[in-house]
Amino acid sequence: MANAAAEAPAPASPGTPERARRGAARQEAQSVLLLGSVFVIATCGLIYELIAGTLASYLLGDSVTQFSTIIGAYLFSMGVGSWLSRYLGGPLLKWFIRLEILVGLVGGFSAPLLFVLFEYVASFRLILYALVGLTGILVGLEIPLLMRILENRFEFKDLVSKVFTVDYIGALLASLIFPLVLVPQLGLMRTSLLFGTLNVVVAAVALYRFPETRPYRRAFASLMGAALLALAVTFGYAGRIQRYTETLAFQDQVIYAKSTIYQRIVLTKNQRELRLFLNGNLQFSSQDEYRYHEALVHPAMQALPNARRVLVLGGGDGLAVRELLKYPQLQQIRLVDLDAGMTELFKQNQLLTSLNQRSFFNPKVQVINGDAYQWVRQDTTRYDCLIVDFPDPANYSIGKLYSAAFYQELHRLLAPGGKLVVQSTSPYVARQSFWCVAHTLQAAGFHTIPYHCYVPSFGEWGFVLAGENGHWRPNAGPLPRDLRYVTPVTIRQMLDFPPDMAEVSTDINQLNNQALVRYFEEDWGPYVH
Repeated sequence: MANAAAEAPAPASPGTPERARRGAARQEAQSVLLLGSVFVIATCGLIYELIAGTLASYLLGDSVTQFSTIIGAYLFSMGVGSWLSRYLGGPLLKWFIRLEILVGLVGGFSAPLLFVLFEYVASFRLILYALVGLTGILVGLEIPLLMRILENRFEFKDLVSKVFTVDYIGALLASLIFPLVLVPQLGLMRTSLLFGTLNVVVAAVALYRFPETRPYRRAFASLMGAALLALAVTFGYAGRIQRYTETLAFQDQVIYAKSTIYQRIVLTKNQRELRLFLNGNLQFSSQDEYRYHEALVHPAMQALPNARRVLVLGGGDGLAVRELLKYPQLQQIRLVDLDAGMTELFKQNQLLTSLNQRSFFNPKVQVINGDAYQWVRQDTTRYDCLIVDFPDPANYSIGKLYSAAFYQELHRLLAPGGKLVVQSTSPYVARQSFWCVAHTLQAAGFHTIPYHCYVPSFGEWGFVLAGENGHWRPNAGPLPRDLRYVTPVTIRQMLDFPPDMAEVSTDINQLNNQALVRYFEEDWGPYVH
């Protein structure tokens, strides 16, 4: 009996296996929580980067330069932040909570602050890049700090694999929801404030789910409460702040403003006129838009008395279509415009339907919302006239619509004897850009006839008429009777180019060089705010 008692194992301490299981489960839950934090902060970090690039594009010009420099500065600043993380010592969770609150405030308030300051400060670019740099440094601190917190919970290879996998998944999510959901539904201000709030929430979760944070919970709780309150209140007033900043940016009363997937649409009104702005750039004034649209449409159409089918690319305001409907012989007018938000606005707003004379409701008119570059490659219809009314080539996505490759596709769609006309920016302000469009059309096999007219809201504005041959006599056919600007005399005057707008040598705008975008930036750069 004594030997049996000696050989029996000693009884375990009551509750020891249960405490061990609870401890392991708690540690695993904390690890999952921290990996979830990686996902959230990775999403937030990329959102702040996209906001900065988009905002710079809106305010400083819709150019690839803005996105390129903002992304470069942001990534460099993240590298600086990663390097600085080595100097953070002591309780790492305490540093992490501080950092998330700070990122939430800086990143969250970045868009409202920049929108407000744009019209008040002369050195806006300095403030923009300083804020981008600060946000990038703070975001760059996050992942290295979290990896140090997690280093005792995983083997190194598993740690690196898990952290960077979650990080990249968060970045993918951000890149998808930013253009498709956040910008059109919330706008830039509310998006930055929402993701700033998420950063502070991450700090709050870390504060209350880790026992070692108990000594400083009270101090951090009041700070987080103030931060969340400030973000929530600003979120609630974001619409008013946006309207206030737009009243600073635009001289007249803003009567409509909306961000679509593709652009910011703003409509202003005073006693004399309506004005439409896309991404801050004036598109037309109701006071003189008839000059532009008559010059765009009628020189080509008066040379085509037997035209039956017309394709309009761009022109989502329906004003070019209004002019085309003055030709009763037309049987079909097809318009392809990328932004449904634009065409719907000009179908629904009574002021705008009055301006375009409800052109989109005419049974001859078919409106298609899609990418014109893809559309023309699939279209098999032959058109008597092509009206190309795209925005100016301020970036590569638009520049491709002025390329030799695109014009070759248009050449295929043109019926024998048909005409193509392209709005081609100002031959006075953007002389290189204008002649680059003409030379690119020539390289695509067209014979070209450049012309220009004076539009008070824009100054001298240029167009290029093109066809399979150079036979075109001004005033070959009749003009509609109710035109306010174009006459046989003005058409002849449009063909005359004084020396300061005369032809200059340029490169051809190819897809692989986008020479036109470079010319456009050089020509218009001195006029940007």
